[in-house]
Amino acid sequence: MKLPPLVIGELKAEVPIIQGGMGVGISRSNLAAAVANAGGIGTISGVQIGFDEPDFETNTLNANIRALKKHIRKARELSPNGVIAVNLMVALNHYDELVHAAVEEKIDIIVSGAGLPTVLPKLVEGSNTKIAPIASSGKAASVICKLWDKHHGRIPDLVVVEGPEAGGHLGFKPEELETEKKRELSDILVEVIKAVKPFEEKYGKKIPVVCGGGISNGVEIAKYIKLGAAGVQIATRFIATEECDADIKYKMAIVNCTEEDIKIVKSPVGMPGRALNNAFIKSVHDGGVEIKKCYNCLKPCNPKSTPYCISKALINAVKGDIDEALVFTGAKSYKINKIVKVSELMDELVNEAEKSL
Repeated sequence: MKLPPLVIGELKAEVPIIQGGMGVGISRSNLAAAVANAGGIGTISGVQIGFDEPDFETNTLNANIRALKKHIRKARELSPNGVIAVNLMVALNHYDELVHAAVEEKIDIIVSGAGLPTVLPKLVEGSNTKIAPIASSGKAASVICKLWDKHHGRIPDLVVVEGPEAGGHLGFKPEELETEKKRELSDILVEVIKAVKPFEEKYGKKIPVVCGGGISNGVEIAKYIKLGAAGVQIATRFIATEECDADIKYKMAIVNCTEEDIKIVKSPVGMPGRALNNAFIKSVHDGGVEIKKCYNCLKPCNPKSTPYCISKALINAVKGDIDEALVFTGAKSYKINKIVKVSELMDELVNEAEKSL
């Protein structure tokens, strides 16, 4: 059976795969455009996207806005007919300004998590940009739908469900990530589909639900499609591609890692995250890493008490300074053993999925 396309209003991706946003700089225009050209939805991460702009250290906000616009334009040039999204975390200090910048560039979709995107509908008002909250439970999806319905008279164009095996920041309590207490992505998916149904009926409009977190092959894609998902979100597998925007040392750290290397770590913003247990993480455990500059990037972060600067640690990662870096990864990265082209990976995933459907 052929994989169904992912339809979001008037947008249509022939392959129902969203490449997840990965910051800082892991997924920018190059990777997003390659995925879009292969029929999926490519996602640019807006987190500190201007890290390599000449004035980033002295004029961080302007550098980030300029870079976000630049990479949206570049992705459009590389994939004029593709579907391009931007992932913007609610916890970003200048969230509103970055959303406005993406809308000005006529981005197709804004995916938003790390907090409830309560004001997102107002920020995109009058545009054609689709908005997609990230939810880690049926309750969270229901709360977002209720808030948007009550205050903005609209519902999400798409909901992205992220399970406990995702990389980066996780929307779960640390104890919920322990093996015996970990919730299955399939259960959360079904829960969210049920939670959005009353709002679909009220508005007479379909809310596609996409799920992600630890999905590494086409067999798993088929599993979630059969459960009612409109598509899947995959991030970590796209790190090991030629078109990924990260340094080769980051890519090889993912290719060479073992299952034992993947750990749950505590982010400076208080959220648990999944990353490689490298020399940097060990130095954090040994007393922290000196903060030489605060980039004022995340709302919950207090530079006086945080054990390290997450911006600096993630910028080191994308530049390939792996021993001084926070290397975010999904739970299944140990299964990756080579670097391939995005088109090859997409073909592999689609072929495996269609054989399983």
